[in-house]
Amino acid sequence: MIVLVPAYEPDERLVALVRRLRDERPELPVVVVDDGSGPEYRQVFAAVVDAGATVLVHGVNRGKGRALKTGFAHVAREHPGEGVVCADCDGQHTPADVLAVADHARATGAAVVLGSRRFTGAVPLRSRFGNGCTRVAFRAGTGRAVQDTQTGLRAYPAHVLPWLLGVRGERFEYELVVLLRAAEEGLPVEEMTISTVYLDGNSSSHFRPVVDSVRIYAPLLRFAASSSLAFVVDAAALVVLVGLTGALPVAVLGARVLSSGGNFAVNRFWVFRRRARRPVRREALAYWVLAAVLLVAGYGSLWTLTTVGVPLLAAKVATDLALFVVGFQVQRTAVFTGATSVRRPQRAHSERSAADG
Repeated sequence: MIVLVPAYEPDERLVALVRRLRDERPELPVVVVDDGSGPEYRQVFAAVVDAGATVLVHGVNRGKGRALKTGFAHVAREHPGEGVVCADCDGQHTPADVLAVADHARATGAAVVLGSRRFTGAVPLRSRFGNGCTRVAFRAGTGRAVQDTQTGLRAYPAHVLPWLLGVRGERFEYELVVLLRAAEEGLPVEEMTISTVYLDGNSSSHFRPVVDSVRIYAPLLRFAASSSLAFVVDAAALVVLVGLTGALPVAVLGARVLSSGGNFAVNRFWVFRRRARRPVRREALAYWVLAAVLLVAGYGSLWTLTTVGVPLLAAKVATDLALFVVGFQVQRTAVFTGATSVRRPQRAHSERSAADG
């Protein structure tokens, strides 16, 4: 295993992490990516080199996702057959936890191993709230439960590195997109509990709450925007067609055809943004089968809820929210497929002992 640490404007905590890792396992390679920190941080990175790490440098800040990809490419090239354990530079990950996650990944061979925090003790409100929201959204969108979607302590085996280099994302959103892609491709994701450490209220974090949250939630936000647009088109077309034909059933059907056709195109080319495309006819057929199933399910849900005494408006809101979640998940995993999968190794690589890193 190779330890990979992306670093932007770090302090002595990065140096301490590298030194303690090297003290624990002297043969353990550590790679640090200086993500455009600038000349005022040269002394910190010089100390990191003195502690035994390799430092890769971005001339300008390119984002955490790009820094990780730079590290993955370096490891694949310079340390073929080795997996990677990623850690943050701000002191949130103890050397013991970094090594434990690395050992667990080596022992299990899981595609992704997460060092998951339980958010106990003195945790900044924005961190507790942000992770809670992302955890709920991730489960709603994928059907898979992950305790800590935002952890930076993660381990990957060697054969996953080419796949990681193909995952979209350059900044903080990259790590969540990795989990989303792993979920939709059915890759094994394992978690092990680590310490929850926040120093100085997490003041060293470069996470921008508004900008980076938008990046993280982008797939769900795009889907919500697409659904809203489809509603507007459906309503406008209904009014126009009723005026032109005077026949409500014809108008309802025509409006639904127009709105669903537009929604299909928007979802296919903007929301899910697949690199590899299945034939349009197959995706369109799957989409409209799903739409028909959701239509029937929606009617059944409204009938059931109102029958047992739930007010119509409350029943409508609950039904639409549930169908939104189901629609997003099914479209991501079964309709708009075609993402590049992980290429599993033909034969297992021999693993070094824990002492060898």
